[in-house]
Amino acid sequence: MTSGVAGRYASALFDLAHEQNELDSVDQDLGKFQAMLDASDDLKRLVQSPAFAAQDQDRALKAVMDWASVGATTSNFLRVVARNRRLFAAEDMIKNFRQQLAQHRGELSAEVQSAQPLDDEQLGALKDQLKSSFGKDVRITAKVDPSLLGGLVVRVGSRMFDSSLRTKLMNLKVVLKGTG
Repeated sequence: MTSGVAGRYASALFDLAHEQNELDSVDQDLGKFQAMLDASDDLKRLVQSPAFAAQDQDRALKAVMDWASVGATTSNFLRVVARNRRLFAAEDMIKNFRQQLAQHRGELSAEVQSAQPLDDEQLGALKDQLKSSFGKDVRITAKVDPSLLGGLVVRVGSRMFDSSLRTKLMNLKVVLKGTG
């Protein structure tokens, strides 16, 4: 159900942003909001918990959006989502919006998880490698997951490439248990 709700809301935001020639600014604002969600457990709890009243979520979001200088289109969208009690799906809405934007631009979307934050040079090299593999520009969304220990997990569409140290250690553990 979340993906259906998220897809409909993301499509509505995409259409509105496209109409108003604000695709880039809405994308940047959604990036700011996602970064704030990733950095703040309190904000994440506000967004995901059904225990908060819609009015409380709306007021808190207004304050956060004003503080972060998020544009009116994105701010109003997120506040409508909160008033409609759908804020729990905000991260999926952001993901769906970005997929639609990438498709509109003729790009592929890639989600990259790494144990440490990737610098611009590493992201550029990864983007170049993915472009040469898929033949299209690639839009990367990077997240940090310390549990990977090292390496990367890259998702492009339905394909997943897992070179994380955690997975390699788990595979080694399975092999060692099987030989005993």
